[in-house]
Amino acid sequence: MTKYSAFKVFLEGLGGQQGWAPAWRSPQPKKRYDVVIIGGGGHGLATAYYLAKVHGVRNVAVLERGWLGGGNTGRNTTVIRSNYYYPASARLYDFSLKLYEGLSRELNYNVMFSQRGMVMVAHSRHDLEGAQRWVGAMQLNGVDAEMISADEVKRRLPVLDDSPGARYPIWGGFMQKRAGTARHDAVAWGYARAADALGVDIIQNCEVRGFLKNQTGRVTGVQTNLGVIETDKVGMAVAGHSSLMAQLAGFELPVTSYALQAFVSEPLKPVIDTVMLSLATGLYISQSDKGGLVFGGALDHYASYAQRGNSPTIRQVAGALADQMPSLGRVRLARHWAGIVDVVQDSSPILGETPTPGVYINCGWGTGGFKAIPAGGYLLAHHLATGRAHDIAAPFGLNRFFTGALIDEAAASGIAH
Repeated sequence: MTKYSAFKVFLEGLGGQQGWAPAWRSPQPKKRYDVVIIGGGGHGLATAYYLAKVHGVRNVAVLERGWLGGGNTGRNTTVIRSNYYYPASARLYDFSLKLYEGLSRELNYNVMFSQRGMVMVAHSRHDLEGAQRWVGAMQLNGVDAEMISADEVKRRLPVLDDSPGARYPIWGGFMQKRAGTARHDAVAWGYARAADALGVDIIQNCEVRGFLKNQTGRVTGVQTNLGVIETDKVGMAVAGHSSLMAQLAGFELPVTSYALQAFVSEPLKPVIDTVMLSLATGLYISQSDKGGLVFGGALDHYASYAQRGNSPTIRQVAGALADQMPSLGRVRLARHWAGIVDVVQDSSPILGETPTPGVYINCGWGTGGFKAIPAGGYLLAHHLATGRAHDIAAPFGLNRFFTGALIDEAAASGIAH
């Protein structure tokens, strides 16, 4: 693998940029692998990378039915944070945030992680009381958070409407300074390049259509449009299509898939230098390096596998932006899209073994999948390689739906995650 550096960029510039090799190979699938990962998004690629890097399991294939990073990894608002309420969630997401903090150096690939901070804005006494409880829980869990005054919110977000009689008055809020954003495709490309350099085969346009099992019901391979691929273990990381893939494997998941829309405006001069989330409307917004406002809101309220949204949600989210930031009300949208998010009843992920022996799963992240990519990959790789759940992942096993040890993160914080 070519070592990326400023000197290498300068050297290639002298040569007309003709010396760059492909970032990863496009191999034909082998007959057999030790592990097959279904899903070539961030979580699948991260799983393959950590299997090879941490555990030395390099006879691995990542099977992607479309193109690498073409699903939810490329269809999100790129926010990274760990401001969760319950101890299990806090450990999980802060572990992911810590991995993100060193990811560019780890992968020798700039994922453009910008720790610009995230401000959660309270618009009522109820919001403020909830924020204080939330911050207290975060601090007890060892995660950085601090309350900020209404004046501090206005200083950090001068585009917010703070006029007398504003529909959403500013009461204060809280901030996580280590939060921020990263470049979504760079995260996928970085993991793909690093995994490929360790011997992992990344096979695009390879759709899994069925599972092969022996007489005891243990998986022995997968059936794809490119033929049968034999394996002892399968890791599934297919986000919104997890319930469909689980059905192919012979078990049910407590997952419902919804469309989550996101929007990008025309480029503007810098107006927002942090990430904001409104506790009243659920609007979240940041500004990209290219100047576009990147924002989103609530889920579309019906189950769907379509990577598009509906008009009522567009009006709701865009209306919330215009109400809270009137100066941006006439800014034009450049594009919008939807990702298919996998929502679990307790708003928390599912990690680990499944009822089908040899099949392991990473799903249920809902709207939090991008921020969890490094942790999701690391923890699933640990289970695949060692046969046991990592301590951080243990509370998120599928068995919690039988024992009743549910987490219900959304109810704790008062908003959907």
